[in-house]
Amino acid sequence: MKYISLDAFLEKGKPLLTKGPVALIFVEDDTEVDTTLRHHLQCGFPTVVALMPDSFTLPADLEEAVHRVRLDNCPPARVFDTINRVIEAAPGCWLYYCYNAEYLFYPFSESRTVGEMLAFHTEERRDAMLTYVIDLYADDLGASPNAVSLDRAHLDRSGYYALARPDTATGHPRERQLDFFGGLRWRYEEHIPKTSRKIDRIALFRAAPGLRLLPDHTFNDQEYNTYSCPWHHNLTAAICSFRTAKALKTNPGSTYDIPTFRWHNSTPFEWHSRQLMDLGLMEPGQWF
Repeated sequence: MKYISLDAFLEKGKPLLTKGPVALIFVEDDTEVDTTLRHHLQCGFPTVVALMPDSFTLPADLEEAVHRVRLDNCPPARVFDTINRVIEAAPGCWLYYCYNAEYLFYPFSESRTVGEMLAFHTEERRDAMLTYVIDLYADDLGASPNAVSLDRAHLDRSGYYALARPDTATGHPRERQLDFFGGLRWRYEEHIPKTSRKIDRIALFRAAPGLRLLPDHTFNDQEYNTYSCPWHHNLTAAICSFRTAKALKTNPGSTYDIPTFRWHNSTPFEWHSRQLMDLGLMEPGQWF
């Protein structure tokens, strides 16, 4: 179904926002839009919302399967404002957000739906889930000038680290919160603004009255920003993303400095949750 604006979606699509989970896919360009939408449909999201310009086309089956909302461009401020407006309209609903050429993986995602995972997460009294944005990149930039290739996708198997996240008021580390780094944003940090170098994103969360997503991908409710509850480890997930590689190769200020993204810690991406768990890039917690 198509909606001419976010206002129209929030008015006519309100029944879709009662339970969820709802996937909000922000389309920045025409790269891998259809595969992104299909992947999240296969994850089991009952509602997938594609926020995209009218100039982009979708295959007929996807036009029927997703809810298309007109959004002419996706600067960060507009994305955050859009998500916050959906939060206001959908208290209690589980929401997820990502961009095109990004793919959600969670423990055992090949055999279990995202709804099943969030039902377990909810039983553990968690209202948000930490996701790591894991950079993907093509191994041959000559064959894939925009660094995007599903068939030849690679990722870094090491080079990830975390730092304590200080409280801005006291300067002391926040409880159960860390800033995570790694991937292309770490290896090419000279081309990445300091405010954009973290790879953690609270991409799965339950909307609540007064909840706000902040410009650094954290929330105004500090418990939402924690990686686990106080008594044991919780589930985490990963968003495997070509977005950083694509930006580095399409930006004139960095493209000529990067003949290849491959290095000694590159490994082919297997498109399977087991590889991400084996590399320590997501945590099954108590869910088996």
